Amino acid sequence: MNESTSAITSTDRNKVAALLSLLPGLGHLYKHHYLAGVGLLLGGNLLTGFIAVLMALGTFGLSILVVPLVYIATVAAAAYALPDWHGHHHFLHPWTPEETGEEGG
Repeated sequence: MNESTSAITSTDRNKVAALLSLLPGLGHLYKHHYLAGVGLLLGGNLLTGFIAVLMALGTFGLSILVVPLVYIATVAAAAYALPDWHGHHHFLHPWTPEETGEEGG
């Protein structure tokens, strides 16, 4: 019983990032790659939608499905492979004792 509960409580952050990338950019934000995540959310998604619609004229609408699916799969694979920077941005956590030099307690 203990093994099953530890498997449930321990999350694989790579898999969570890949699942969050169903909306491309969220997986990058989850792994604390903020610039890439915001860039994908704002620029990448808009550009992919524009390209898919533009290509739809020449592909009988097939690109409306294929281009976003390939884009989502590629971004999910990139989010899975990224190193996790959770806890590396100390300026976002000013209350931690190691930043202030104080003893916790």
